[in-house]
Parts: sequence; C-alpha cells; structure tokens
Amino acid sequence: MPKKIPALHRGVALSRSERKQVGPIQIVVLGFDDLKFEDDILPELKRLNDLDVIRIVDVVIVAKSASGELVRLQADSLSEKESAKLGSIAELLVGLTEGGDEAEAAGGVAEPADLRAFAGDEGTWSVVDVIPTGAMCVVALIEHRWAIPLRDAIHKTGGRTLADAWIHPDDPVLERLG
Repeated sequence: MPKKIPALHRGVALSRSERKQVGPIQIVVLGFDDLKFEDDILPELKRLNDLDVIRIVDVVIVAKSASGELVRLQADSLSEKESAKLGSIAELLVGLTEGGDEAEAAGGVAEPADLRAFAGDEGTWSVVDVIPTGAMCVVALIEHRWAIPLRDAIHKTGGRTLADAWIHPDDPVLERLG
C-alpha cells in the first residue's frame, strides 16, 4: 500500500519585510468553452491567496472575433464594480487600451511603446497571438508569493536568474519522471 503523503499546512511563510515585496509575476492565458468562475476557480484562487502562495495582480476576460479583434467580456460571477477593478494592466498587454498620461498618473502603467518588447518583438511571444480566433480567454497576472524567500536567498548569495521557463504537464519530456 502506498505511503500517504501528509497535506501541506502552511504557517507564516513570509517575514514582515517579505510581505511588502513583490514576487515573480507570471502571465497566463487560459482558454475556456464555458467560463464559470464561481464553481471551482474562485474558491481555489481564494485558498491559494489566503495561504499567501499567490496573488492575482490583474485579470481580463477577452474573446477574439473572426476578424482577430479582441473584445473585453465581463464574467457573470463578478459585479460591475469588481470587474472595473480588474484589467488595467492586462488590457494593456493584450492591446485593449492604450497607456497615456491618465494611465500613468493613475498608477505608473507603462506606455504601449514600452510594452512592445514584451508583446511581440523578436525573441518574445505575443499574448494576442496565442489566443485562438473565436476563443474566450482569461489573461491573468499571477504573483508567485512563495518565491520571494527563495529569490532573496539566491540574491543574498550572489546568484541571479539567467533564464526561466515553465514545462507544461503535457510536455513529453515529463514522461521520464514516470
């Protein structure tokens, strides 16, 4: 009989100074046929947020028309007030809005020209390009709070990130982990 693995219980994971820091932020583009946040997604995000494992920095829900145009959608499970709080950074990244003096004054959001290196020049990927025509997607910016102490330990010893990438669970290279 396989040994039962104990459940992860998390105490105070971040020190007071670490709680003030920003962890690595990942952009995730998720496709859905029928988006229902309230069923499984919101409770799981709340659980991970309560454990201080992640923090949702920003979210925008979009659909891509047959002509390739992105249109912002509102989740049925979010009120207009909740929906209005989200999307300012993610909308810039997918090209739904343009930065400007108002955006910069509101929170120092980068101008679209500053985002071009991220959003599609050589050596990068374009958020818009990964969204299939006719698809409904959630574009989320997720801060990895768990990584702050590890990052600080690496920096403290003189290390630095030279590259990073994710290997997705369906990648054939992971079959070797068996």
